[in-house]
Amino acid sequence: MPRRLDLPDSASVATPGMGGRLSAPSALRNADAICAVLETLAPPRGRVLELASGTGEHAVRFAARLPGLIWQPTEIDPARRASIDAWAAEAALPNLRPAIALDACRPGWAAAHAGQDLIFVSNILHLVSAPEAETLIAEAARALAPKGVLAIYGPFLRATGFASPGDAAFHASLTAQDAQIGYKQVAVVTGWGAAAGLQPEAQISMPANNLTIIFRQPL
Repeated sequence: MPRRLDLPDSASVATPGMGGRLSAPSALRNADAICAVLETLAPPRGRVLELASGTGEHAVRFAARLPGLIWQPTEIDPARRASIDAWAAEAALPNLRPAIALDACRPGWAAAHAGQDLIFVSNILHLVSAPEAETLIAEAARALAPKGVLAIYGPFLRATGFASPGDAAFHASLTAQDAQIGYKQVAVVTGWGAAAGLQPEAQISMPANNLTIIFRQPL
């Protein structure tokens, strides 16, 4: 899962708050835009697995906006699991489950989490290697129920190159720390999904030059 990197404030960093809660500026900025997309994709009722949930700020907002869905946050980092549960305790949402430990980049996790109607992952693919990202997508495909949706949010490399000079600089800062990580090409990501049996459905433009890439599990 994500390396311990020296990331700018605009990236996936978290600062301590009260009661064990962590706060990530990027999560606060993008939550409403992401939730607006998820509202168009999610069924009225069902199960959601959020991979690498981070601080928990996304989980509480999305669970509140999608009350018919049982939202299961996951996180490999114990400190972030504690933060997720602290945010959840404050929100007291009946459809938000306690965070569980899960490394989404390791093979085999799907067997214990089958039947998901929606799997969501945010700002992870650029922080892991290509084999790890491909594993995440393959396992997510196995965990989806028929007609289930995989939504991947984050920065990506387009066919025409980087979306902005800032994206190019961020990618360069990542690869300088670990040559195996960095922005993934949209075409490569959609190819991984198709190889896993998923149907690429949409690429939705998001604020700050990000995308939400949507896949669906066929019947």
